[in-house]
Amino acid sequence: MLQENKESVSEKLEKYRGDVEELSRYLGWLEAKKGEDLTNSYDPAEGKGSTIRVPVYDSTLLGFIKKAQKTAFMTKNYVYVYRRYRLNTAEDEHKLIDKTQIMEIENLGAILSNYVMRGMTKGTVWNEGVRNGVLWHTVSKMKELVDFWTA
Repeated sequence: MLQENKESVSEKLEKYRGDVEELSRYLGWLEAKKGEDLTNSYDPAEGKGSTIRVPVYDSTLLGFIKKAQKTAFMTKNYVYVYRRYRLNTAEDEHKLIDKTQIMEIENLGAILSNYVMRGMTKGTVWNEGVRNGVLWHTVSKMKELVDFWTA
């Protein structure tokens, strides 16, 4: 039984280690921006007309999102994790992140997927994930788990 668990852990590490290393490069920036509002918008008519305001994103945030989109963590089925654990608020997400272990690392991927994928259609979601610290907490926990099981 212990050997089976060891193999399963090594499979998880093999699958996700590279992605976690890529995402963890953004930890310092995510931590520094926690609580800040990153929302900016560009008004093409400079307030004179009735044009649509265009959201402007921080280049580091866009870099993080592009990296996250290419990881094995991205899943369209993130909704099922949200339903299973009844995640409705950022506080609920933080609680799940805190109690996640290596064998449930896909739950962290679901939380990351929620923010990345929903942000593709609703621009304020990315900002919300940075401001409430969920994105930082998720990547930080991923790194903590991988580092613990790699050592």
